[in-house]
Order: sequence, then structure tokens, then C-alpha cells
Amino acid sequence: MICVGACGTDPGSSPADQSSSEEPAQVNPARIDRARTALPAGYEVTDLVGAVGPITAWGYGAQWTTDPERCAALADPAAGANRTDGWSASGPGGIVYAVVAAAPGELDPAVIDECARWSIAGGRTTGTVTLEPAPAIDGASTVAMATSSSTVVEGGTETLSRAETVTAYLGDHVAFVAVVTDPGSPNPQLGSDFAAHLMTETVSALRG
Repeated sequence: MICVGACGTDPGSSPADQSSSEEPAQVNPARIDRARTALPAGYEVTDLVGAVGPITAWGYGAQWTTDPERCAALADPAAGANRTDGWSASGPGGIVYAVVAAAPGELDPAVIDECARWSIAGGRTTGTVTLEPAPAIDGASTVAMATSSSTVVEGGTETLSRAETVTAYLGDHVAFVAVVTDPGSPNPQLGSDFAAHLMTETVSALRG
């Protein structure tokens, strides 16, 4: 089980060394709508269309790169999927995404070793991504990330955003939750605790 920074592991072993012998529970992507009940009051929900990955939620366009290059697997864990199932919700605390897709395979633990901190760029937007403690979920590998992005708009004005993302690898599917916030907002913003909670609720909903 890859569970970055949050699993109760032996101090002498790394999270990537942990493996689960449990058979993954069957996932039904249609059930992801049930996770909406975890949202705070006052959020407007919209169904997502097309293939959506964390990189989409973070606000990067179709042309983007990562450094190191292999960290792209974290930015788009369902790369190549023709479709995803999920929803987004906007409210005073930010924009929330919950998505599930067919998985191309389990995450290579070597990616975690190399991508503790990495950079991303696309168009006028650049950012840094840092691995954070991830929630432990039975029968799943989980990874959590914090993304800080800067976009230069017309006139040279810079806009900032932050995203807390949790990805769960569920056998033949992969799911992610992203919470995108505005650091300059006067409203209290949702954070990593909410992202972890929503990921747990999302996996529970997908497994029925």
C-alpha cells in the first residue's frame, strides 16, 4: 500500500514498502454521486463531462509538462482514459472535484520516491507540487498532494491558487478528490482535512 506519510508503518520501513494482501473491493463508478452528501451546505454541483484528471482541476491546459517528467503520472493518474465519472461543486470554500476512471495500472512506488516535490508548467501557469500525508484506506494505495500555482494574465497581473488532492488506486480503477481554493478569498477555505475526508467517503460510495 502506497500511503504517503499517513500509514501506521514500522519506523524502519518506508510507506512505499507496505503492501496489502486484500483483494480490492469491486468499484461501481456510477455510485460516485453518493459522495456528494459529504459536501458542506451551499455548494452547487455539476456533473463532469469528458476525461478529467487532477491536472484539469488544477487549471492547466492540454499542453503541460512536469519536472521530473515521470511525475506526470501523479498529475494525470488515469492518462489515456476515454472518459471519467464524477462531479464538481463550487461554494464559498472553493471548488471541489470527485472523479473516478478506469486505471492504467498501479502507481510505481519509484515515482513517489522521485516526486516528493516537483514542478509543473502549462501555458501562462506554473506551479509546485509537494507530497503530503495521505489518508489510509483499506485495500487501496493513496497519495496526497498540495499544489500551489501562479498564472500571469493580461497586463502582467498574477493570480494564485492552491489545490489539495488525494488519489486512491483501487485495483482496476483510480479515483481522486481535489479541493481548489483562492488564497486571497475572504471566506474560510476548505483544506487538506476535507479532501482526505471526501476521499474516504468517495471510496466508500464507489464500493457500495
